[in-house]
Amino acid sequence: MAFHRTPAELLADAFSAYVTTWAKERDVDETAQDWLCGLAYWLSMAVSTGHVCLPLEEQPDFDRWPPIADVRALLFESGLVGTPDAPGNLPLILDAGNRLYLHRYFAYERTLARRIQALKTVMPVDTAAARLALDRFFGKAEAKTADWQRLAAALAMRGCLTIISGGPGTGKTTTVANILACLLSQQPAQRIMLAAPTGKAAMRMLEAIRAQTARFPADVQAKMPSEAFTLHRLLGMTSTAGVFRHHADNPLLVDTLVVDEASMIDLAMASHLFNALPAHARLIMLGDKDQLSAVEAGAVFSELSADPALTPACRADLADMTGIPAEAVTPPQALSDTGLADSTVWLNRNFRFTADSGISQLALAIRDGRITEAETALENAPDGSVTWLSRDTAAALPKGVITFLHENHAAYLDAVAQSPDDPQAVFAAFERFRVLCATREGAYGVSAVNTLMATYARGRLDIPPRQTWYTGRPVMIMENDYVLRLFNGDIGIVLPGENGTPMVFFPSDGGDFRAISPARLPAHETAFAMTVHKSQGSEFDALLILIPPYPTPLITRELLYTAVTRARRHVSLVCSEAVLENGILTSVKKHSGLVARLAEEAKKAPL
Repeated sequence: MAFHRTPAELLADAFSAYVTTWAKERDVDETAQDWLCGLAYWLSMAVSTGHVCLPLEEQPDFDRWPPIADVRALLFESGLVGTPDAPGNLPLILDAGNRLYLHRYFAYERTLARRIQALKTVMPVDTAAARLALDRFFGKAEAKTADWQRLAAALAMRGCLTIISGGPGTGKTTTVANILACLLSQQPAQRIMLAAPTGKAAMRMLEAIRAQTARFPADVQAKMPSEAFTLHRLLGMTSTAGVFRHHADNPLLVDTLVVDEASMIDLAMASHLFNALPAHARLIMLGDKDQLSAVEAGAVFSELSADPALTPACRADLADMTGIPAEAVTPPQALSDTGLADSTVWLNRNFRFTADSGISQLALAIRDGRITEAETALENAPDGSVTWLSRDTAAALPKGVITFLHENHAAYLDAVAQSPDDPQAVFAAFERFRVLCATREGAYGVSAVNTLMATYARGRLDIPPRQTWYTGRPVMIMENDYVLRLFNGDIGIVLPGENGTPMVFFPSDGGDFRAISPARLPAHETAFAMTVHKSQGSEFDALLILIPPYPTPLITRELLYTAVTRARRHVSLVCSEAVLENGILTSVKKHSGLVARLAEEAKKAPL
């Protein structure tokens, strides 16, 4: 009987075979070959599931291994495993912490650490001018109160690297708009750029900053950035994947770069981004440390934002700049020591949701691992913003959930029928409600729900069964196309073109729409429903979250928190109690050595 192998397993098989062949060509003894073969396979599998490296001590049956010193010696003697001090061009790297790397990922990690170390610079600040700017755009400081938005702005004026973490509604965009206004008031000629991992996230940031800019004086308004870029476009994508026009030898022409939704950035992209910054530039990263990290290897933002510690010298400077007493500038307890003191602020005050908001109560309970409070919010949300629609444990999607799906897509399909020539109206209707699935397969997964909703849409819009490109079909791009400027996760909607021919309309960076022939699209799929991972960087008025009634490693605290926080007004959850409770207790851990690399670079830095 043949067993199906996943793409990750096939890739791991191929890499393991490659390493084994290389070992044989070097006459490596059979014992070392066996170790290399097995470790190469598991390392490739680890990277495929989002880890940067493979910690040897955490492998199955480690307690049955020979002493780790013997394993290290055997690997190094093979001639295929390098060290951080002598990586050469060997395929594998083993560091002092017994982390095994693919050479490329070790290089990404080291490059990123070096660039972060270079950004740990304290800028000269005119304290009086900084205080005036902060008072102008944040208002007068309240005595003895730690206003962390104001403190984040002071931190950004003081240093080259500022990391701002906060959930939806905590004022990240308001804060960064005010930061840019403060910087422009002091350095009017500086070049500012805005970027985000996806086109949707970039547009949302630009729109939010524009809304804040309207209250600024005319001289500041005129100098605020008028465009936002995807990271690929910012770095200058080429036809070769992973190769960009901007890098250390051809840096970006920017003085201050703001990157939103930074939790979505994987290690490789972070390395390219930091490496493309000019030496003098400021980098301000916005994100939510508690969200899902990138699907690809690494959880860079959550690692970098884990420590909001402030040194006494920094607290004194912030007090002088803001008027907030130094004793009030007391940051929260760090999650881990990253060595990045004086760089991070956590925004915890929520301006969008009131204290009795069911969405907020549910999200915070999930984030903090509090099962009872999460279930209470679902069962009895004070404002009715949360509904536990179904706790069914049946394998099939309950009929009541299917009815709910139909009812909540009706308004969108009505907009398609009434305004097919108005992409703005159609997209606005589509964005009001979305289905988020934890999985791709199964009755509760993206594929099944998309099939179900496509059938409903065809019937409601009177579409022939075999017409693929019907008006109103939402489409999600599944792979990057640098020529068409379409990227994994972008969503378009099929609408009539100028001559009535079906075209797929996509939002453009400037807020308009561009039409692309279906025949030109890269890999894509229908998108009435999307995975929680794909929803990052988006917000919707109302959500239906579908969680399968069986345990799966995909259901984690971060996934549930990310899903719930995509909603502005209402969340409906389909999830059994057992799966919900297990998910809240299960937190994602991605293996990485970034903090170790940062410590190594800090030791090299001149005193």
